[in-house]
Amino acid sequence: MSLIGIATCVGVDTSPSSRFRGANVDPDSPLLLAALEELGLRGELAVWDDDSVDWERFDLTIVRSTWDYSSRRDEFLEWARAVPRLLNPYDVLEYSSDKHYLEDLGNAGHRIVPSFFCDVGETPVFPSGDFVVKPCVGAGSIDAARYDASQLDEAREHVYRLHGLGRDVLIQPYVSSVDEWGERALVFIAGAFSHAMTKGAMLNTPAPERDALFRLEQLKNAQAEQEALVFAERMLGDLEWRDLLYARVDVVRFERSWALMELELVEPSLFLAFDPCAAQRMASAILGRLEG
Repeated sequence: MSLIGIATCVGVDTSPSSRFRGANVDPDSPLLLAALEELGLRGELAVWDDDSVDWERFDLTIVRSTWDYSSRRDEFLEWARAVPRLLNPYDVLEYSSDKHYLEDLGNAGHRIVPSFFCDVGETPVFPSGDFVVKPCVGAGSIDAARYDASQLDEAREHVYRLHGLGRDVLIQPYVSSVDEWGERALVFIAGAFSHAMTKGAMLNTPAPERDALFRLEQLKNAQAEQEALVFAERMLGDLEWRDLLYARVDVVRFERSWALMELELVEPSLFLAFDPCAAQRMASAILGRLEG
């Protein structure tokens, strides 16, 4: 029986009754493990920075909930470079884990939310109106905050705090359509569209209140708009990689058209629990990689 490593991170699930004690298990993991078992594959959760894990044991290693890597990206990439048979592969993780990729995609002609980069040592310039400050290497809304024109001092302090930690900064105008329509998350598995989700606004709520329950309440199933789907498929088609096991393209309505908010190729939530066939699609794609 083939053994599949599911790379995760140390977290809060330490209850004695948990099957996955000691691992920060996202809701996708139990569903994926069960779907793999149905296909005659054995999945095993393994913490990415656990030195006791022998990654050679696995026929494939799938990067999933490695959600604590953002503050130590170099260490994460060093790990990924050393893991054999890794999906998504190392060069994809390196590219997509730093939001400077937005500049590349914009220069290639894809419509992105206007993005202003303020790397360590540079002076921030803020757009008019409400805007967002976030680290270029980050997960979800962690270390991200929304400001208005009366809060420039607080925004500068935020930028310089991130700079002090050695982290480059991304500044974007706040996309007001998110408050009403949310972000559209388009999930692709093995290059094919799987399902869509709506992610409600996060940054109109104070960071301490963005707990797991709040985040869950912001999620709901969505019907993918044809224009959004074509936009995402064209973008993925222009990437140099044709072997992506998974991708999530987060788009928003901006000035009457779709624009990219983030291209998630490292460890995105795939929202498998929201689609009855998504876990099976993912497991079948993994089996296809083994057979290929």
